[in-house]
Amino acid sequence: MLLPVDPRGGRKGDRLSQERDTGDQGLLDEARRAVLSTIAQDGRPRSVPICFVAMDDVIWTPIDEKPKSAADPRSLARVRDIVRDPRVTVLVDRWDEDWSRLAWLRVEGTAALVEPGAAGHAQAVEALRSRYSQYETQALEDRPLIRIGIERKVGWRVGPGA
Repeated sequence: MLLPVDPRGGRKGDRLSQERDTGDQGLLDEARRAVLSTIAQDGRPRSVPICFVAMDDVIWTPIDEKPKSAADPRSLARVRDIVRDPRVTVLVDRWDEDWSRLAWLRVEGTAALVEPGAAGHAQAVEALRSRYSQYETQALEDRPLIRIGIERKVGWRVGPGA
């Protein structure tokens, strides 16, 4: 059975209404990567895979030390897109050969570049390091992070508790 997941509110008697937030957070917690989509200057979507952590109603993603197309993280296309138009989408999904476990969640929100020392930055760095051991040796505390305030979640999964 296919069941929609949309926390904007369900119909009266919708048995998923109690499970929605738990299911959404569970999918965000288990996903090791997501896809961030920004709006390019010409209006086309620009998508890039990201590492992330979800805390409360915010998704944090670093501009880490992996090789990039530009040395200055502030000159990356995704950052320029966010400065010009902060509307973004983050997509997480769970693929499994057992199709009864399939799920996806699209998070729509507003993004901002958060500089070191700003509110939430240190806590996000700590959470990212806890989630990804690769960040233990990177100087995330010296680099800006992208903060995405979650405004809407829309998703889909097969069966309850999938």
